[in-house]
Amino acid sequence: MKILVADDSRVMRQIVVRTLRQAGFDGHDIVEATDGADGLSKVSDESPDLVLSDWNMPELNGLEFLRSLRAAGNNVPFGFVTSEGSPDMREKAEQAGALFLIAKPFTAETFAEALEPVLG
Repeated sequence: MKILVADDSRVMRQIVVRTLRQAGFDGHDIVEATDGADGLSKVSDESPDLVLSDWNMPELNGLEFLRSLRAAGNNVPFGFVTSEGSPDMREKAEQAGALFLIAKPFTAETFAEALEPVLG
């Protein structure tokens, strides 16, 4: 299984990957994207089974990234890992087609709860 992690912060991408491993999802291939535009390109090239995206990124933010995928007919499972955890942001994410929103700061348990229904 392949997971795409999109975040403009290299350090945050590393933290997300480490947390995935701590949550028991260490056997998956990880692909990294530096922003939403890079993520869109990598989804096309890599065909991931899940996308984990930050919300606030240059070029194409996470919400625009998700909306672009859906507009193109791509229904890859998509979730946010972001500091944007307000009820309004959660509603926007859900309306755009996100399966979950993990708010920072997060734990391995938070990841396990959100990803278990998606990755099994």
